[in-house]
Amino acid sequence: MPDPQNFMLSVGSKLVYLACGQTDMRKQLNGLCIIIESSFRLDLYGNAVFVFCNRSRDKLKIVEWDGDGFWLYYKCLEKGRFRWPQLGEDPTMILSPDDFHTLLNSARVEQKLKRNEVFERKII
Repeated sequence: MPDPQNFMLSVGSKLVYLACGQTDMRKQLNGLCIIIESSFRLDLYGNAVFVFCNRSRDKLKIVEWDGDGFWLYYKCLEKGRFRWPQLGEDPTMILSPDDFHTLLNSARVEQKLKRNEVFERKII
């Protein structure tokens, strides 16, 4: 069992498709799958990971097919923002696994430059 604090999605040799611009984060798995197939015209069951970001760039949803079902990963930043491409001519952008991990960690770099990092929250 991986340590939850050190968990990082491993894409291995999979293609990483970023949905450029903003995506409505109210969409659940079925809505995101419709975007992937209809709008982007990509194979939902291929060897790929699909990444979506909200307007504020503080939330991500990632869709992955693992052979017998879909995974939907969700990340909501406490502080900071992801560096995200704007919508241009192409609705998607392909990233290498290294670029994908850099993108996921870009918010941490931005946090350290601008604010104190969140280590723990106490609920009273």
